[in-house]
Amino acid sequence: MSLFIQQLLNGISNSSVLFLTTIGLVIIFGMMDVINNAHGEFIMIGAYVACFSVNVLHIPFAFAAILAAIVTAGVGIIIERLLIKKLYGKVAETLLVTFALEYILQQIVRMIFGPENQTIEVPVKGQLVMGSVSVPYYNIVLIVLALVVLGATLLLFFKTSFGMQLRAINQNRDMTQCLGVNVSKINMFTFAYGAALAGFSGALIAPIKSVFPGMGPAFNVDGFLVVILGGLNSIIGSFASSFVINESITLMSGYMSQIVSKLLIFVVIIIVVRFRPNGLFASKEKR
Repeated sequence: MSLFIQQLLNGISNSSVLFLTTIGLVIIFGMMDVINNAHGEFIMIGAYVACFSVNVLHIPFAFAAILAAIVTAGVGIIIERLLIKKLYGKVAETLLVTFALEYILQQIVRMIFGPENQTIEVPVKGQLVMGSVSVPYYNIVLIVLALVVLGATLLLFFKTSFGMQLRAINQNRDMTQCLGVNVSKINMFTFAYGAALAGFSGALIAPIKSVFPGMGPAFNVDGFLVVILGGLNSIIGSFASSFVINESITLMSGYMSQIVSKLLIFVVIIIVVRFRPNGLFASKEKR
């Protein structure tokens, strides 16, 4: 029983990490219909900004995480204005461009920081001990921040005029533009917000993950799994599917190998997608 509880708590913290690294992809891919293969590289940039800020500039970790979000948002704006802006609605071209961008960003970071792994100390040390079960305090921080990011994103997209305009664009881009909405501006800020969330998540996982130029692709795989299972344009769905995927893998890993547990989850996802191709929590709104 203690093993089950420990794995359950580990799964919750791992699920929060998966959600934090995926929410930006939900926005860019699910809401903007842009297949961004460079999403993992946005996470990598945020992780490197946090490492550089803390280790070299000696900035407190909390400010380093905010700086990582700002820098990555700036990178997102540049990429959206120079590349993505002309490719909306062109799936094949966007896929090819972002695939190339993935390797370009990796090589730029490798030339600046070198190929060596970067490390950063965990900002909140210690653990909460409950009998035979223990939870690191930093894992609790990640869970709380995941809930904060979820709440802030829901408020932004469902309780503001910006979110209303974005959802209108998501349903009918041409008609929304005819009604006087500045579609180009909304697209730019939405892409920047998705990139900022990726950079922020990169900073948060830097103390617990290896930071190196090739760390991004692994997040792309997990991110697309979460988006597809939860529903392309469902923020709540991505939160729920993050929990389902990682909690299931973590719980089963306590009783079998992690490879077998991941294999079983992939089989389940294939079955779900076969019978519900729009995901478990897909919105009923039509694009």
